[in-house]
Amino acid sequence: MTPGNNGASTPEEDDPFGYLYADGQANGATPPSGGGGYGYPGSMNRGRAVGERQYGQQQAAQTTPYGQQVPQQPQAYGQPQQPYGQQNAYYAAPETMPGGADATRQVPMGDGGGRGRGPNTKGLLIGAIAVVAAVVIGIGVAMLGGDSDKGKGGSKAGSSPSAAQSAEPSQSSTKAAADDDAELPKADAKALKLAGVTTASDLTGAKSDGGIYVTGFNQVGASVTWTPSGIPKDGKYTLFVLYGVPGKDESSTLTINGTAQSRKINMGNFAHAPEGDYVKGWTNTYSNILLNKGTNEIKISCEQGDDCDFNLDQVYLVKGWKK
Repeated sequence: MTPGNNGASTPEEDDPFGYLYADGQANGATPPSGGGGYGYPGSMNRGRAVGERQYGQQQAAQTTPYGQQVPQQPQAYGQPQQPYGQQNAYYAAPETMPGGADATRQVPMGDGGGRGRGPNTKGLLIGAIAVVAAVVIGIGVAMLGGDSDKGKGGSKAGSSPSAAQSAEPSQSSTKAAADDDAELPKADAKALKLAGVTTASDLTGAKSDGGIYVTGFNQVGASVTWTPSGIPKDGKYTLFVLYGVPGKDESSTLTINGTAQSRKINMGNFAHAPEGDYVKGWTNTYSNILLNKGTNEIKISCEQGDDCDFNLDQVYLVKGWKK
């Protein structure tokens, strides 16, 4: 198959090597020469010999076969560039071209009034001042509120002591503590009021001052009366009695503030002394009683039906009842 000729030369038929073929030569193809192109007559190819074009030189606009203009080439590599701010003919913006946009118009900055100002710093400054003023006013109101609370005695929460504070002990609690710690009365036998009995010291082992004890209870009506004072409050107390028996169990009647108690004072031989031995028979017993606040009268006596062969050494009180 050989190339055909469809008429006038078209870009698709532009063969730079057409002159090498017989049909190309028949159509007028010629080898390249001096400044002309090669290929077919009227071809778009306008080749140049190597080294013919000089870079950096202004070139005149060329016109293609179709009537279009080829713009000037940009500045050559290595050549001095155009000064900053000047337009480049090759890379010019659309507004620099004929019929383009107005190159002198600029978008205004600022408040839109065309004055060209920067951001509205005045408005920002006013806003900052307003915030600071609000904070200062809030602090002032809080301080005034705290002062008013102080003037009114503080808040309800401050009326009671916190965990870090210590409450002042009340007068009643202080007095109760003092009553609990108060020492209750104690008396030797010789300090008691005697009736039908006498004191002695010939037996050893008595704890009273000087070893003095009360003897002679073995008769109806014999008694000792004790009037203790300083009882802190009404309530339960225990009466302790130190005594001695001759190796056998004895008993006596107890009267509190004029009222005889239903239970006798148990004066047993708790020391397990031999019968008739008063020296080894020293021991103690107790009775649970009720006393009034202040001064009370306690009477130990030998009444009808009692076994009263005992010697009395000491008496004392303790708080509460002994079980």
